[in-house]
Amino acid sequence: MAINPLAVPPPPDRPSRAEAEAAVRTLLRWAGENPLREGLLDTPKRVVKAYEEFFAGYQVDPVAVLERTFAEIEGYDELVLLKDIRLESYCEHHMVPIIGVAHVAYMPGSRVVGISKLARVVEAYAKRLQIQEKLTAQIANTIDAVLKPRGVAVVIESEHQCMTTRGVHQHGTTMVTSRMLGVFRNDANTRRELMSLLGKG
Repeated sequence: MAINPLAVPPPPDRPSRAEAEAAVRTLLRWAGENPLREGLLDTPKRVVKAYEEFFAGYQVDPVAVLERTFAEIEGYDELVLLKDIRLESYCEHHMVPIIGVAHVAYMPGSRVVGISKLARVVEAYAKRLQIQEKLTAQIANTIDAVLKPRGVAVVIESEHQCMTTRGVHQHGTTMVTSRMLGVFRNDANTRRELMSLLGKG
C-alpha cells in the first residue's frame, strides 16, 4: 500500500463522545443559552453526530481510495474530466461551511481509475478543517502520486460562509483556486482544452 505523504496523524488524546457533548454544552452556555431547556437537551448529541459527518474525511485514506486502477483502456490517452463535484468543506479559521464545486481532470498514463474514486478523494480531503488553497493542492498531489498520470488539474470554485455570514458579509463572492501538474502546467494547448471544457475560455 502506498504511503500518503499528506496524511494527518490522529490527535494523541482524542476526547470521548461524552467530553465532546460537554464541550457543546459549554458553548451553548457561553452563547447565552440554557443547555437544560427542552429544545436544547439533545442538541449536544446531535452536534457531535453532525460533526462525525462534517469531518468524516479524517477517517478516510485518500491514497487507499485510488489504489484500484484499470489497465484495459484500449490505448486511451486523452483528457479525463469529472466536472461539478459538489464540495462541502469547513473553514479551519472559523469552522463554518465552504460550499462549491470541484473539477478534477487527469491525462492517463497506462491506467485509469473509476470516476467515483475521484469524487471520493475530493470528499475525503473536503470533510476536514481546510483552507481552499491547501485542499486544492492535496487533491491534485494525491492523484498525481498514486495514479502517476501525465498530468493532473484540479479547479475549485466555492463560497465561504466566513465571508458571507460574518465579517465583510460579501454574498455571492466566489473563490477560485487551481492546481496544474504535468502537461496541464507545461502544455498551453492541454490547459486551454481543459478550460474550454469547463466553459472558461
